[in-house]
Amino acid sequence: MELATQGLSRPRDAYLWRLAATAISFLLFGLGGLCLRLVVFPLLACLPGDATRRRQRARHTISWLFWRFIRFMAACGVLTYEVNGAEKLGRPGQMIIANHPSLIDVVFLIGLVRQANCVVKQSLFRNPCTRGPVSSAQYISSDGSMDMLDAAVGALQAGQTLIIFPEGTRTVPGQAPAFHRGAAAIALRGAQFITPVTIRVNPTTLTKAEPWYRIPAQRVHFSLQVGADIAVKDFADQGPAPRASRALNDHLHHYFTKELAEDERTTRTPEP
Repeated sequence: MELATQGLSRPRDAYLWRLAATAISFLLFGLGGLCLRLVVFPLLACLPGDATRRRQRARHTISWLFWRFIRFMAACGVLTYEVNGAEKLGRPGQMIIANHPSLIDVVFLIGLVRQANCVVKQSLFRNPCTRGPVSSAQYISSDGSMDMLDAAVGALQAGQTLIIFPEGTRTVPGQAPAFHRGAAAIALRGAQFITPVTIRVNPTTLTKAEPWYRIPAQRVHFSLQVGADIAVKDFADQGPAPRASRALNDHLHHYFTKELAEDERTTRTPEP
């Protein structure tokens, strides 16, 4: 897997080309989802194997294609990226927790972890372009129900890697991430350990309610930093479940706030 750091571009570098390449990327993503649903997954379902094997094939296919999609956008000049610590991702019973600054954060993480499960927006199960992939991969719908929590806990207890964005929606630019306690509750019940991934996007793009065509004046750079594992047991021993969940959620909130604040102090946006 290609994880080499790529350099930042100059301001306003090939703006019109990047706009066209962004449009092509979104078109390919939508058409790719339909192709998976109508052609690829029905063919994969014909191969021998039980439901678990079919799920594994689906997740591997999605992960492989997502990473190719990231590479395509990088090759077209839409973005650059760097990933530090990717070798620590994808272990059994691991809960990957990340902040959510951009629409394609999940594409990066699923692309990096071949057999990851993921808690995704409920709307993706109704979208004609994404319904097939998320259903075939048996991703978990983030509807906030007890069934969702139980499914996430069960996946971790079965040894799967689970990706979750505790904010539940994309971060508002300039604000610290605000985590819901559901992720902490899931971790306490099912995770072997938590691995935080801090995602930075400079300049911001594809934020909440921002259309795809509103691209920034310079090429976007994504940075993913995989942090040290967090022992769930240290928080489970702090008392009843509500107290332990609150303590873990506070710890995660402070961790990401600190990491992102340090980045704000050290990062300088190039002058136009």
